[in-house]
Amino acid sequence: MRDLKPSVIGQVKRDRVFLLLLAPVLLYYILFKYVPMFGIVISFMDYNLFKGFAGSPWVGLKYYKQFFDNPDALVIIKNTALLGFYKLLFGFPAPIVLALMLNELRGRLFKRFVQSVSYLPYFLSSVVVSSMIVMLLSPSTGWLNHLLQRMGFPAVNFLQESEWFRTIYVGSEVWQQAGWSSIIFLAAMTTIDPQLYEAARMDGAGRLKQIWHVTLPGISTAVVIMFILQVGQVLEIGFEKVFLLSNAATYDTSDIISTYVYRVGILQGAYSYGTAIDLFMGVIGFLLVYASNRISRKFGETSLW
Repeated sequence: MRDLKPSVIGQVKRDRVFLLLLAPVLLYYILFKYVPMFGIVISFMDYNLFKGFAGSPWVGLKYYKQFFDNPDALVIIKNTALLGFYKLLFGFPAPIVLALMLNELRGRLFKRFVQSVSYLPYFLSSVVVSSMIVMLLSPSTGWLNHLLQRMGFPAVNFLQESEWFRTIYVGSEVWQQAGWSSIIFLAAMTTIDPQLYEAARMDGAGRLKQIWHVTLPGISTAVVIMFILQVGQVLEIGFEKVFLLSNAATYDTSDIISTYVYRVGILQGAYSYGTAIDLFMGVIGFLLVYASNRISRKFGETSLW
């Protein structure tokens, strides 16, 4: 007899337990990601909080033009792009390298200990991490400055020096994210056929050649997909840590889109202007994902769609 494909209702009944587990995640994205998208219309309006959507006049691209006419726009976009680029440049390969190193460990207890320690920073809030950075780099109480002074160097007020901000931010992001992100690549390594390693050993390949010719090709799909997703987030720099670590002395390198939108959109009440800036950067992020996906699909066999 021919197998009959179950109806939609039948599939729902069959998978009701899995759908129930998925429901909270769907509800979260619907309420906090998709429903707020309706608010992007205020970027084309002279929005007044008391008049609402119906009473606020349409102004077209006025606030987009206002942003590009702003002399600070280029600096803000450059700061955001550079932070995102450095985070991608140093933060993307870090979990891959960490996963490769963990995969080479033979002591199970030591491996689990290193994994647990590397995961822990991910669960620290941005407030806690920023506080740790402030205490570490303080010119009076920070142990790094104490070490510099013992070596005969003068104390450095790292958090007041604009040229140090990107190094501090990117370094803290790599430290905080690398351990957790390595889980994906470790999981991809478990799918590699052990016989491939045996064949490589029989051909005389050492550990480094096995990593290069077996492990890396085996996780290439995960690497490409994660890279495409990371490219889309180049301009999506976390607001909390930048806001907590930056100050007026470092604005020339630390003032980014999210902090600027917070100042003009929330503190100054320019909701339409702030929404226009945020929407523009969202469109740029989408174009980056689309372009990187097209390139990956054209020159390789892996893509998101």
